[in-house]
Amino acid sequence: MSGGVGPTGYDISLPKEQEVVNKEQQDQSLKNLYKPNNTTSTPKKVGFLSFRQLNCLAVVIVLSASGMVSFEDFAFVVFSFIYMFFISKVAFPPLHPSSKEPPIFNPQNKVLGLYVFIGAIIGLYAPIAYILEGILEGDKEGIKAAAPHVFLLASQVFMEGVAFSDRFSAPIRAFVPVFYNSRRIFTLVDWLKNEIYKVNEEHNGSDRRIFVGRVLAVANMAFWCFNLFGFLLPVYLPKVFRQYYSGHKEKN
Repeated sequence: MSGGVGPTGYDISLPKEQEVVNKEQQDQSLKNLYKPNNTTSTPKKVGFLSFRQLNCLAVVIVLSASGMVSFEDFAFVVFSFIYMFFISKVAFPPLHPSSKEPPIFNPQNKVLGLYVFIGAIIGLYAPIAYILEGILEGDKEGIKAAAPHVFLLASQVFMEGVAFSDRFSAPIRAFVPVFYNSRRIFTLVDWLKNEIYKVNEEHNGSDRRIFVGRVLAVANMAFWCFNLFGFLLPVYLPKVFRQYYSGHKEKN
């Protein structure tokens, strides 16, 4: 922070030579202030959660409190959190704890950014809107069927924020989406079955809502099956292990 550091106006002007000395002292003070090893330097960032992770955490809390999430799904999230720390210690410790490992893909990759954006629309934003509309229309069955997928995906985004710190290696960051994506396939199957067979049931919403629910369920099933079997397992995971073990050899 620079507020209050610079000189203020004086009632009595200093001689020119004294101004030069004073300016040098102030410049030296500023250099000392911003030295990396100075105790008054900018504090290290403690928080690791972004605005997106905080929003997903809020979704997780709301769905958990609503009673629409089963005990099995909630226990899965707790287990994943514990197991992530466990395998980080015994199997995949970070190679350079003091520095973050290089990313697997270029962060400026527009195709990958578009892919992630489409996944967020299909998997999170649209189903949340579907659940909110179901509250207004009284579609209790549709809400219950979509809620587990939204809960697990929001938990995945939150856990990815946790795993993307210096404490965890690249295999741990890969573990989170693979682990959660595999579990969500089963919730998507249940959601799709519910949308297909709920036509003549009570509290099923309007015909338009039934159509939208089916489209969402099919789109999510197709996208996340491709994400797991077409991207994470054959493309992302091999790159992660190749980078990790090559770095492990260099370290040894």
